Amino acid sequence: MKASNKPPHGESVAETIASAEMAVIDTVALDKMTPTEVRATASLAAIYGLRMFGMFSILPIFAIYASTAFTEQPSALMIGLALGAYGLTQAIFQLPFGMASDKFGRKPMIYFGLFIFAIGSMVAALAMNIEGVIIGRAIQGAGAVSAVVTALLADLTRDENRTKAMASIGGTIGVAFAVSLVGGPLLNQWIGVPGIFVMTAVLTLAAIAVVKFLVPDPLHSHYHSDASAAPAKLKDVLKNTQLLRLNFGIFSLHAAQMAMFVVVPFAIKQSSNLHENQHWHLYLPILLASFVLMVPAIIYAEKYAKMKLVFVSAIAMMLLAQLTFAASIEHFWGIVVSLTLYFIAFNVLEASLPSIISKMAPAAAKGTAMGVYNTSQSLGVFVGGALGGYLSHKLGFASVFIFCSIMMFLWLILAYSMQAPPALKTKMYSLDEASAELTSEQAELLKNNLAKLVGVIEAVVLPQERTIILKIDKTQEWDETQLQTQVYQLLRG
Repeated sequence: MKASNKPPHGESVAETIASAEMAVIDTVALDKMTPTEVRATASLAAIYGLRMFGMFSILPIFAIYASTAFTEQPSALMIGLALGAYGLTQAIFQLPFGMASDKFGRKPMIYFGLFIFAIGSMVAALAMNIEGVIIGRAIQGAGAVSAVVTALLADLTRDENRTKAMASIGGTIGVAFAVSLVGGPLLNQWIGVPGIFVMTAVLTLAAIAVVKFLVPDPLHSHYHSDASAAPAKLKDVLKNTQLLRLNFGIFSLHAAQMAMFVVVPFAIKQSSNLHENQHWHLYLPILLASFVLMVPAIIYAEKYAKMKLVFVSAIAMMLLAQLTFAASIEHFWGIVVSLTLYFIAFNVLEASLPSIISKMAPAAAKGTAMGVYNTSQSLGVFVGGALGGYLSHKLGFASVFIFCSIMMFLWLILAYSMQAPPALKTKMYSLDEASAELTSEQAELLKNNLAKLVGVIEAVVLPQERTIILKIDKTQEWDETQLQTQVYQLLRG
């Protein structure tokens, strides 16, 4: 709705600001998720989980399968391309899909994207050569619905509950990854890699049914600064050197992950004679141990404002893991030690990176910052698969991890010199419909008033989104009741 030059309903500027500030108070007691919000979060998390489980399940067994399944044995480069191809097309189509959903609707774009993903899965399942698998994986990536699902979640949750909803989805993706590493070898034993691709298509069709019958229909869809990318804010995000360090980090992290799965399955089999269907015996205890050790590290980082220390330490551990891989990739127990170090560091970094992005991104451009971050991650998947395959083919297994070590060393330097993430939390509040008619002057006054509240580091007022975003200093004494009191005093002062 276009902003009016006059205060809404004939109110004075002060009255308009007061009503908006009172709307903030009204939302304080409403931070518990409603049944509709719980349903939306659970069903959209299920979509992520179904899609990601099928995508990740081939990682621990595909390289070995591809080396023997076709009449013409593919090179390691082609195997790496097959693993990483979806990352390139996902990076290309992710943001356009999200923007298209603003015009054509969230659910129609999700249906379209999931249908493309299912087609890609079947193409890969029926492929008679490695080139066919590469084409199928590329088609899978073209069904890039992540940004659309995030936008739909934003439509279905109130601002003050969106962070919890996003965290639930992030946790679902992490669980799907862990389960797939254990489940992939078992599924390979039962149905084979082509069967896993068929299963992925079936799970994707199930995800379409979830969207249709379980995900609530939003009353209205609109742009959300915290959940969607905006082209107008892209330049500022790309110029932010602190965010660029984190984007390089997620690129390197997922490049190393994909490169690892080009090499490690072969290395485990050669060093132990452990059949690929039994590799879950190795992954399961390592993953359990890494999760147990990851949780205290994240709690310590958040509770005691030591995020940079934990973050940099995890990168150093990842560097150590890559160097250990390079030195001992031909020895079984060396691989065990390397994988343990790797997954501890990976879980800490994967959990902390989104949190740091959220803290460092401008409050009004968080969605854009996350869009660039996710695109960097997808590009890392593609580059890691391709380079991992090329290096292992030309120079041997150890060269892959030497390359990954160089990336981690560069990331360590960048992370060590970055600003410490501020110890803050983001609170979002919904305003009433009248706030959409706030003039820029009224919104600026309201923002300045909110910025003066104790503990508020940054305040953003977005009238068209009917949203207030506050970044709160966690080191200061602050709670919801204090906010109510301060706003009341502000109104009466």
